[in-house]
Amino acid sequence: MISSFEGINLYTKDTAALAKFYADLLGVPVPFEGFGNYDGAKIGFDKGQPGLIIWDENKWGKHTTGVVNLVFSCSSLDETYEQLKAGGLDCQPPATMEYGGKEMNFRDPDGNGITLLEGAYC
Repeated sequence: MISSFEGINLYTKDTAALAKFYADLLGVPVPFEGFGNYDGAKIGFDKGQPGLIIWDENKWGKHTTGVVNLVFSCSSLDETYEQLKAGGLDCQPPATMEYGGKEMNFRDPDGNGITLLEGAYC
């Protein structure tokens, strides 16, 4: 039976560029860079934990179906917003939500939705 959650697959025409967006702009580590040629990459905060697994759709096909929205936590969303704006990300400032936390939403270069969150959903 199922023993753990490995991650979420994303497919892109430029694996290296998408991994660079998450690593360089958002600061998410890349513990696995594929097979030396970016056929695939895993981004995440620990190699043994779930992460985003980015595949080269030119080689493997595009298997993602439906809408993907990824959620990351921040300790200070206002500071993160300023850093991302300074890094060139075109995004709206964070908003306080009805549950009391702050959220900021934008898209990665392939159009996948990203929510940055300060404060828990529950």
